[in-house]
Amino acid sequence: MALILARPNLQLQFARSPVLRYGLAVTSFVIVLSLALLAQRYGFHNVEVPLFLFAIAVTVWYAGAGPAILAVVLSSLAFDYFFTEPRYSLYVKSSEIPYYAVYILFALLLVWFSAVRRRVEQQLLESRDELQREVTIRTQQASLLNLTHDTIFVRDMSNVISYWNRGAEELYGWRAEEAIGKESYQLLLTEFPVPIEEIRTELLRTGRWEGELRKSKADGSKVVVASRWSLRQDEQGRPVAILETNNDITERKRREEDIQSLNQELAMRSTELESINKELEAFAYSISHDLRAPLRHMAGYAELLQKKASSVLDDKSNHYMVMILDSAKRMGDLIDDLLAFSRIGRAETQKTVFDLTQLVKEALTEVQQDSEGRNIAWNIGTLPEFYGDRSMLRLVMVNLLSNAIKFTRTRPQAEIEIGCANGSAEDLVIFVRDNGVGFDMKYVNKLFGVFQRLHQSDAFEGTGIGLATVQRVIHRHGGKVWAEGVVDGGATFYFSAPRPRGQLWRA
Repeated sequence: MALILARPNLQLQFARSPVLRYGLAVTSFVIVLSLALLAQRYGFHNVEVPLFLFAIAVTVWYAGAGPAILAVVLSSLAFDYFFTEPRYSLYVKSSEIPYYAVYILFALLLVWFSAVRRRVEQQLLESRDELQREVTIRTQQASLLNLTHDTIFVRDMSNVISYWNRGAEELYGWRAEEAIGKESYQLLLTEFPVPIEEIRTELLRTGRWEGELRKSKADGSKVVVASRWSLRQDEQGRPVAILETNNDITERKRREEDIQSLNQELAMRSTELESINKELEAFAYSISHDLRAPLRHMAGYAELLQKKASSVLDDKSNHYMVMILDSAKRMGDLIDDLLAFSRIGRAETQKTVFDLTQLVKEALTEVQQDSEGRNIAWNIGTLPEFYGDRSMLRLVMVNLLSNAIKFTRTRPQAEIEIGCANGSAEDLVIFVRDNGVGFDMKYVNKLFGVFQRLHQSDAFEGTGIGLATVQRVIHRHGGKVWAEGVVDGGATFYFSAPRPRGQLWRA
């Protein structure tokens, strides 16, 4: 066997060349015959049979069954011719036929046995080569698996670990020699999201499973992993091993839990804030409504007192009466604006698609009284269709136009422009621009607050609720409001809102 394993190339050469194979049969026969004749000459008898059998064995070993049969035939003829009486003749006595038959049978058995053994040795040789190739491949695969930082280990169907890569050592803290041979669930104290029987059923049915598991490290700390299992089967389809890969998602799970907790807290605060806002709106509405009656009484009695006592009062007292009436009127305007502002928060939006140009014309008609006697140049650009609550947006345009008329009062030639700016593919942007007194941009954040004013009330009248109303309406339409201005250089107010579906208009 050792001789055969040591000379695979020689066997390969004989197997490929018929001349070499049959030449070996003849050569071995000639050598053995020469040795047998030489032994007979020097008085060594009965050595020819073992020598011929040796020649047959060598031939069958290296050249195969065909040349071995040739060696058997040649050996039988030579034995009969050179070593059997009468010598140098092929005559065979009838009494020697059984002897020849036994010899030939024994030779053929030797050929068969040698051929079988040679085939077995060849199979062993091929199996060894295959095993070496498999070992080489597995070694390369194991080396590659050790290069990755992913956690990979293999366990048999009894969950006993048979392979443990470097990534598993880094994550869990156990070395390979400590983990291999241990039961994985007990070593890692695995916590499953569902009963393990369900997981095994799915694994056997589909050949794979994945999910989140909680495991323990060597130091006792917990880790959450995204685990993927792959089932390995043998040639008969029987499950033999499970390849498990784990990715550490502990930090991600912690962040998700934090985000979920923050979302819950935010939802609670949002609900509380919504409730508080509703209470504030109801409170503002109630207070504003309840203030109307005493305010009307105050203004009414002040007017009666002015009519009856103005003749007997001096100029200072009459001035006081005028101040009382003006303050009552201003208070009434504040209450009306506050009620309108509160109603916007409670009213439901009735959105439709409407012509914005027509809406601007209606708003101009409504503010016409404020512009009487004024020299105002109106510039109305091409406006698109608008999708929203028509009555609410009319209130927006009335407030913005009133604002522009008011703050251009000091200009001999007022210029007010309404147009559409370049927005995005999803949003429309509308603007109202004037050449009025403008404002300082460092106070721009105060423009849209309730009761916020950037100019003295004795210079420009107003309650400070108009722009807050504009902002509330646009926010309810899913848009935003902003402004740009320069002191004594005019101002531009913008608002945006989603375009109507299918609109292809561009500014």
